Amino acid sequence: MSQIELVGFVAGFLTAGSFLPQVLKTWRTHSTKDISLGMFVVYVFSTLLWIVYGYLIESGPVMAANGAILVMATFILIMKIKYK
Repeated sequence: MSQIELVGFVAGFLTAGSFLPQVLKTWRTHSTKDISLGMFVVYVFSTLLWIVYGYLIESGPVMAANGAILVMATFILIMKIKYK
């Protein structure tokens, strides 16, 4: 793994990790009143496109980071729809 890829993986890990507190809070409280449904719909779709882009340019860090983000953002989106 090159140093450039390592930087990409670390940046992606930290970016994805930034979603974890929101996921945990949403899970514990079942409260999503302050979360924008429209924003998370667009965010999930854009994250899917980032994964496709990562695949097309053969970038492991882009695919891995956005894959993790997609899982957490989708969880928040589902909770938003379920618990309005």
